[in-house]
Amino acid sequence: MTTTGTFSHIPLARRATALTGADGWRTAALDAAGLPALALSDGPSGVRGGSFGTEADGTLLPNATALAASWDESLVARAGMLLGREARRAGIDWLLAPVLNLHRTPFGGRHFECFSEDPHLTSEIGVAIIRGIQSAGVSATAKHFVGNESETGRLEYDARIDERTLRELYLAPFEAAVRRGGVDAVMAAYNSVNGTRATEDRRLLTDILRGEWGFRGAVVSDWGAARTTTATAEAGVDLVMPGPDGPWGDALVDAVRDGLLPERVIDEKLAALTTVARRREAIPAPSDEDADELLVTLAAEGMVLLENDGVLPLAHADRIALIGPGATDLTLQGGGSARVRPVPTRPLGSELADLLGPSTSIVVEPGTSIRRTLAPLADARVPGGLRVTFERADGTVAEVRTLRHGDIVFDDAVPSDAALVRVSTRLHLPEPGVHQLGIRGNGRFSARIADAPAETFTLPVPDRDPLSPLVEPAEHRVAVHGGADVDIDVTLLWDPAAEWHLVDLGHAAPAPEDDDPFDRAVRAAAGADVAIVVVGTTAEHESEGFDRDSLSLPGRQDDLVRAVSAVCARTVVVVNAGSPVLLPWWDQVSAVLWAWFPGQGGARAIAECLRGVREPGGRLPTAIPRTIDGLPSVRPIDGMIQYAERERFGTRGPAAVHYPLGHGLGYTAWRALAASARRDESAGDDGVGVGATVEAIVRNTGARTGKHVVQVFLETADEAPRLVGFAPVVLPPCAEATVSVPLRPEALRRWHHDGWRALTGPLRLLVGGHGAPPLPIDLAPAGIQTAVPPSTDPSA
Repeated sequence: MTTTGTFSHIPLARRATALTGADGWRTAALDAAGLPALALSDGPSGVRGGSFGTEADGTLLPNATALAASWDESLVARAGMLLGREARRAGIDWLLAPVLNLHRTPFGGRHFECFSEDPHLTSEIGVAIIRGIQSAGVSATAKHFVGNESETGRLEYDARIDERTLRELYLAPFEAAVRRGGVDAVMAAYNSVNGTRATEDRRLLTDILRGEWGFRGAVVSDWGAARTTTATAEAGVDLVMPGPDGPWGDALVDAVRDGLLPERVIDEKLAALTTVARRREAIPAPSDEDADELLVTLAAEGMVLLENDGVLPLAHADRIALIGPGATDLTLQGGGSARVRPVPTRPLGSELADLLGPSTSIVVEPGTSIRRTLAPLADARVPGGLRVTFERADGTVAEVRTLRHGDIVFDDAVPSDAALVRVSTRLHLPEPGVHQLGIRGNGRFSARIADAPAETFTLPVPDRDPLSPLVEPAEHRVAVHGGADVDIDVTLLWDPAAEWHLVDLGHAAPAPEDDDPFDRAVRAAAGADVAIVVVGTTAEHESEGFDRDSLSLPGRQDDLVRAVSAVCARTVVVVNAGSPVLLPWWDQVSAVLWAWFPGQGGARAIAECLRGVREPGGRLPTAIPRTIDGLPSVRPIDGMIQYAERERFGTRGPAAVHYPLGHGLGYTAWRALAASARRDESAGDDGVGVGATVEAIVRNTGARTGKHVVQVFLETADEAPRLVGFAPVVLPPCAEATVSVPLRPEALRRWHHDGWRALTGPLRLLVGGHGAPPLPIDLAPAGIQTAVPPSTDPSA
């Protein structure tokens, strides 16, 4: 650890200044210490850049759960490298990803940003993406440390987690990120853990993170999570964000001068920040690869085929009905601070048409709407862009900007004397009839359309979370007559005390009044050879800032699936959701393909998986429940969330599971021939226990190349089987291979009151995958290999 003398030539006040952000998304440079200003960005599924109001198109990857669904560490590492390359291209040094919190309950609003319900799968995928990001010379951040699995009251709630559960489940992915991933940064969460705020928890941030695990990087506070001076500094926070205001600054200097804080602590924090700064200096920018192809591969490899009676992959069909909200408006990402503006993508219908050829007719019908507000205004509706004018109180112009998009967040620098902002544009509305225009935001607005008088209205400010004004803004709708271009002018009175300023425009084209879209969709299905129903959620249902109230598909989507399957015997359902939803109609349809939030390559990936150009390569990283009964709650009671279920959630919990962890079909057939296990010599990172290796012989008995994931679970007398290892394999038809699955020592230990203890005696391992009955293995304690006879089960 760096001593005080290293930076003693720099005035204390100047050193302290470098420990709080220079603004919302940059650190303060300290040239005398060789510490440059560093640019930060959110980034689990892309690199937004240092501004919520950015106009730049980004590269949007599938959501984190979709990446984990690949069960493929090498592929996820490539996703990390892509994130790192995008960060460098955007001038970002420090990426606030990945999220290593667990899928404790599907009600969690940020469930889609997390990898898995399982700590082992989360650890392996997390290490892979961290290594990928940092190999591109960009620092990754393991977040949110720790117990941050709920959005309700997330700034204040206290996660009550017993020590064994905390160690074996919730800390495990962070430990792997530090010990094996070499992660540069860890983000301290908003919430408390067992009575102590995460940003003030010395036991977590210093004793465990640095002392036990050997972390030498920087601990950054979640934005606004550091609220005290001495307590956060002593605990182990190194950087307070955002800046330049905050609890440190002069108060930190006073704490040192008053003897409340040793001066060496300031220098230790500077030394930690240099770890992040050196990352980019030490590693040149990596070479590019075909990002478009990789994005499609990532999406397809994470898609999970839950059911299939043989209708997939699609053979020739004369008539296809493409139905559902996602048929016309595929959801590519969830909501919140991780939102990226993706490059324009082709619709699913066009991608399918290219693959199926001109002999197949495709009818597209949404059937029902699930949006709470109007769809975002398409850029094509404002071909001339939007003129944004900042005016002073005396009516003079302070600044003018021209923007391309109709969703504007003003978190960039604005004129300090602005009294209002005016957004003017010409809407392209060639369709005759009544269009609906939505104006979203918060505060005092006026809107003038064409030559009509201005209408004044106030949109309330939602306050259940600091991000609420951004992720769930109020909407005012205005009727606009189309048939020609229409000039509009929207004015927002500037409130310098407001947390957010935004003008977000939505639009809906005229709809036939004498034709119900639900009935029209069902009629289309009745006349089709195959009906493909794309159902799911949107960023209005899954987002940072709020938890989910229901796991049912929003709107009339369940009714739509039932009605379509009743008139079309070959109905395929594509689930376009980032988190589990209930599937009450699963046995009434021919196939179910779970597509997650697939990113900008999603439409092509779905089309290619349906057609069979690619195989859906995913296995579930989290359970799909059959009911909501027995699921853990996200709602604090008396300010606390009791993790009383301990390890019994998801596949291991009391709630009825429809599809378990690891479930997933494919387009070929597999047989597990034999499996064996042996003890290894390597000890754990902390010297506790030794690992093992499982070898499974598998054969592709089908007629096409396919992917198999060998999954190894540990079964003990007092707990449900726990995942301890996995390995994917791709084989051509009629080929077989021996697949080695390493079992890390960390997976073969348990926490006791006095620390970690390796599991002793024979261990019962279950080797399975692809829905086959597991093969049992008894792993002897002395390294004796115990083989299992070939399985005779025809479904294996």
